[in-house]
Amino acid sequence: MISIKMQSAIDDQVNAEIWSAYLYLSMASYFESKSLRGFANWMKIQWQEEVTHAIKFFDYVHSRGGKVSLKPISEVQLDWANPVAVFIDTLEHEQHVTQLINNLANIAVEEKDHATNSMLQWFISEQIEEEANAEQIITQLKMIGDNGYGLLMLDKELATRVFVDSTKGPVQ
Repeated sequence: MISIKMQSAIDDQVNAEIWSAYLYLSMASYFESKSLRGFANWMKIQWQEEVTHAIKFFDYVHSRGGKVSLKPISEVQLDWANPVAVFIDTLEHEQHVTQLINNLANIAVEEKDHATNSMLQWFISEQIEEEANAEQIITQLKMIGDNGYGLLMLDKELATRVFVDSTKGPVQ
């Protein structure tokens, strides 16, 4: 059985993951409005990943005999100055999510909840990848600068990203 404290913290995380999905869908809309469909595709994949993360937490709580309490979703930003600004916000957001996941792991340790701590290790590894991906695109965008051709080439590359549900497998 999951503790009340752990369940409450995971409820908050479900909300944070859904808010993240909403943010990435807003970023996709921004890129669509700029005719950068590859960038929009990258953000739509992020949106899908965040939804699957929320579901992984949701399913985990229920597998441990708990019940998720859903909360309202706060508004998200709708516009950015340029693609670099979007990805700087993406990196900062992923760093925030890393802190949230680390806080969950701290609670699991405090509660001596080894099962939850084990499940959270997947998310800890996932966050390393999320931050690295955002940092790489920021670096590329800064190298491109005002070169429209370079931006279009990166847009073409980002259009090839496909969604793979890495959360599938046994509920941990």
